[in-house]
Amino acid sequence: MTAALPSLALALLCLLQAGAQVPMQLDLDTEKFAGVWHVTAIASNCSIFLKMKNEMKSSMAIISFMPEGDLALKLAWPMMDKCQKFELLFQQSGQAGHYMGAQEKRDLRVMETDYSHYAVLHEAHHSEAEPTMALQLLTREQDVSPQLLQKFMELIPTVGLTEDMLAILPKSGK
Repeated sequence: MTAALPSLALALLCLLQAGAQVPMQLDLDTEKFAGVWHVTAIASNCSIFLKMKNEMKSSMAIISFMPEGDLALKLAWPMMDKCQKFELLFQQSGQAGHYMGAQEKRDLRVMETDYSHYAVLHEAHHSEAEPTMALQLLTREQDVSPQLLQKFMELIPTVGLTEDMLAILPKSGK
């Protein structure tokens, strides 16, 4: 048993490092990527998200790019009695598809997109209190195909999340 512990520790270290290497969309075309998207599924280890995930509905995201290459993200989340709006600005990191939110210590990566149907975003929040990560499936339409949802679900364990952290968001109608 004690001989296996160093091997187990090394294997866990390798898994952690593998999770840190998030693949990104090569040569992201910001003009094609900008526009209206619907957040149709999310997997996250955030405790607040996990408590609320069963009450959440699909939200709308508007992505635009500043002349210097920074990414602006406007989100509208339908809540019980109102629509909660957020605006986030991410600075370009120097690598296409990788953006940083300086104040919030957020790391946003466009993992993959076909520009016209779907995009998968990986977000890490490097908080001292509760470091979290999320994987988001964005679609141009509110409907998501079973094949695309299956593809998204296959990505969840590759970033260190589990399927019980997944919320497939129903249409909001708003």
